[in-house]
Amino acid sequence: MTLFDKCPGAANIRSPTIILKKCPNCGEEVELFSDEMQVTCDNCGFTVYNDIQSCVQWCKYARECVGDELYKKLKMKK
Repeated sequence: MTLFDKCPGAANIRSPTIILKKCPNCGEEVELFSDEMQVTCDNCGFTVYNDIQSCVQWCKYARECVGDELYKKLKMKK
Protein backbone atom coordinates (compact mmCIF):
# COMPACT_ATOMS: atom_id res chain seq x y z
CA MET A 1 0.00 0.00 0.00
CA THR A 2 1.39 3.41 -0.92
CA LEU A 3 0.95 6.84 0.58
CA PHE A 4 -1.33 7.79 -2.33
CA ASP A 5 -3.89 5.09 -1.52
CA LYS A 6 -4.70 6.73 1.80
CA CYS A 7 -4.36 10.46 1.25
CA PRO A 8 -7.38 11.97 3.02
CA GLY A 9 -7.07 15.29 1.21
CA ALA A 10 -7.71 13.75 -2.19
CA ALA A 11 -10.48 11.35 -1.20
CA ASN A 12 -13.30 13.46 -2.69
CA ILE A 13 -11.24 14.12 -5.80
CA ARG A 14 -10.32 10.52 -6.58
CA SER A 15 -13.78 9.22 -5.57
CA PRO A 16 -16.11 12.12 -6.40
CA THR A 17 -19.15 12.85 -4.28
CA ILE A 18 -22.22 14.90 -5.16
CA ILE A 19 -22.31 18.46 -3.84
CA LEU A 20 -25.56 20.42 -3.65
CA LYS A 21 -25.24 24.19 -4.08
CA LYS A 22 -27.69 27.02 -4.58
CA CYS A 23 -27.48 28.94 -7.82
CA PRO A 24 -26.42 32.48 -6.87
CA ASN A 25 -28.55 33.85 -9.70
CA CYS A 26 -31.95 32.18 -9.15
CA GLY A 27 -31.61 30.24 -5.87
CA GLU A 28 -32.39 26.82 -7.37
CA GLU A 29 -30.43 23.85 -6.07
CA VAL A 30 -27.83 22.46 -8.48
CA GLU A 31 -25.85 19.23 -8.28
CA LEU A 32 -22.20 18.94 -9.15
CA PHE A 33 -19.54 16.38 -8.45
CA SER A 34 -16.72 17.24 -6.05
CA ASP A 35 -14.17 17.01 -8.89
CA GLU A 36 -16.07 19.30 -11.30
CA MET A 37 -15.10 22.93 -11.73
CA GLN A 38 -18.49 24.24 -12.80
CA VAL A 39 -22.03 23.29 -13.78
CA THR A 40 -24.81 25.14 -15.60
CA CYS A 41 -28.01 25.77 -13.67
CA ASP A 42 -30.88 23.93 -15.38
CA ASN A 43 -33.32 26.61 -14.28
CA CYS A 44 -31.65 29.83 -15.48
CA GLY A 45 -28.47 28.81 -17.35
CA PHE A 46 -26.14 30.56 -14.91
CA THR A 47 -22.67 29.00 -14.44
CA VAL A 48 -22.25 27.80 -10.86
CA TYR A 49 -18.65 27.23 -9.77
CA ASN A 50 -17.35 24.67 -7.31
CA ASP A 51 -15.22 26.27 -4.63
CA ILE A 52 -12.70 23.42 -4.43
CA GLN A 53 -9.89 24.20 -2.04
CA SER A 54 -7.85 21.08 -2.50
CA CYS A 55 -4.43 19.82 -1.59
CA VAL A 56 -3.70 19.67 -5.32
CA GLN A 57 -2.75 23.34 -5.14
CA TRP A 58 0.11 22.80 -2.69
CA CYS A 59 1.03 19.10 -2.31
CA LYS A 60 4.21 18.03 -4.08
CA TYR A 61 2.72 14.53 -4.63
CA ALA A 62 -0.59 15.75 -6.08
CA ARG A 63 0.12 14.83 -9.71
CA GLU A 64 0.98 11.26 -8.72
CA CYS A 65 -1.96 11.05 -6.31
CA VAL A 66 -4.85 12.20 -8.53
CA GLY A 67 -3.37 11.53 -11.97
CA ASP A 68 -2.03 13.83 -14.65
CA GLU A 69 -5.33 14.74 -16.34
CA LEU A 70 -7.20 15.65 -13.15
CA TYR A 71 -4.12 17.41 -11.78
CA LYS A 72 -3.96 19.71 -14.83
CA LYS A 73 -7.72 20.35 -14.66
CA LEU A 74 -7.59 21.35 -10.99
CA LYS A 75 -4.42 23.46 -11.34
CA MET A 76 -6.00 25.45 -14.21
CA LYS A 77 -8.77 26.60 -11.81
CA LYS A 78 -6.16 28.60 -9.91
